Amino acid sequence: MTSTVIAPPPAATVAVAGTDAVFPVRRIFCVGRNYAAHAREMGGDPSKEAPFFFCKPADAVVPSGAVLPYPQATKDLHHEVELVLALKGGGTDLTVEQAAETLYGIGVGVDLTRRDLQAEAKKAGRPWDMAKGFDRSAPLAPLLPLTAPLDQVVPPSSRIRLSVNGSVRQDGGLDEMILSPLEIIAHLSQVVELAAGDLIFTGTPEGVAALVPGDAVRAEVEGLPVLEFTLV
Repeated sequence: MTSTVIAPPPAATVAVAGTDAVFPVRRIFCVGRNYAAHAREMGGDPSKEAPFFFCKPADAVVPSGAVLPYPQATKDLHHEVELVLALKGGGTDLTVEQAAETLYGIGVGVDLTRRDLQAEAKKAGRPWDMAKGFDRSAPLAPLLPLTAPLDQVVPPSSRIRLSVNGSVRQDGGLDEMILSPLEIIAHLSQVVELAAGDLIFTGTPEGVAALVPGDAVRAEVEGLPVLEFTLV
């Protein structure tokens, strides 16, 4: 029998709304610049950019209600509210129809970003993993299991919002996505093999801005459990 040389780390999980169950996290993928206005906000041209992806570690997830320490190594921490997909299946080179069969549930997340580190990495032509994949960089509300097709649970007209200390900063519609959620799954499956336990952050609308210690954040998508956290 094989033994481990150190105690295994605790598994990363996300709460499932209305139950005592948890969703075990395998990997976290994020799609960049999937809302045209945000792409322009970040200096891009949405008409010329192919979809691109980056990752966060599974243990970057923190639950709603968390009190988060302001991250180290940054003076410019930004919020990005996103619809998050949770997969119960996977595969490679999936069609949009096959992608629909992989979905377990959906939730509301925030992609926290050390924007100053990202800017430095971009300027130097280096990867910006440390700008995105740092500790506690993926706050996530409880997942809502899907009992109907995705577009019935969250119609494209649904609003996605983020407020800080009661003031709305991001307010968009899911229909502003360049790639739909199912198209994101299909595109991502062309470059990696997806599997049960994967989470996919689907992009953020315009209005990203800095957070400071003391800020109370509320993120929401119509019809889904709300995400709240505070920075200290």
